[in-house]
Amino acid sequence: MDRRALLTSAVLAGATAFGSLAPETAFAQAAAQPVQPGEKDPNFAEGRVTGLVDTMLMVTGSDNTLWRIRITQGTSIWKLRPTTLDKVAVGDGLYARGARLADGTLAADAVWVNIVNLQVHIAALSRNTIHFDHRGKRVVGHVVPGTSAAVYNGTPAIGDMSMVQVGKHAQVIGAWLPDTNEIEIATLHTSA
Repeated sequence: MDRRALLTSAVLAGATAFGSLAPETAFAQAAAQPVQPGEKDPNFAEGRVTGLVDTMLMVTGSDNTLWRIRITQGTSIWKLRPTTLDKVAVGDGLYARGARLADGTLAADAVWVNIVNLQVHIAALSRNTIHFDHRGKRVVGHVVPGTSAAVYNGTPAIGDMSMVQVGKHAQVIGAWLPDTNEIEIATLHTSA
């Protein structure tokens, strides 16, 4: 599976400025500022990191838009869990929301690195690995002890993955491992 297929599956509508960094918030349907249908949101960027200079990320969007994203002391960064700029690498995919500055840079209030949101079928289970079928392609999900959580039938998230069952449908939010068909699982939503 390629990066674009995974990113296409991640429908990121945006989060409110300086709001929650939880990955579920990134997929909320209420954007901070409404954008007219067919128009690009000037305060939202997506793409792949092509360079890092001090606190500036250079990003090439999937539509070849070149972004300069400034990370500030107020920027929240998520890469499977809340993290810092030093964990972002060239080749990572990202979504960012912030405010456009006069010089064209985007001052980010929130950045989600390698985030994916997939509707999957659970194909196989092994120790700390769940194999998913996503649109006919295999995706390997890694359970990260102390981080990965499951939500069964809408209950609160728990770290116990023992009730995950082969054959069930699920929604998985996680962090894509660039240039692979693998993800690290943040939250798996399924039925028990």
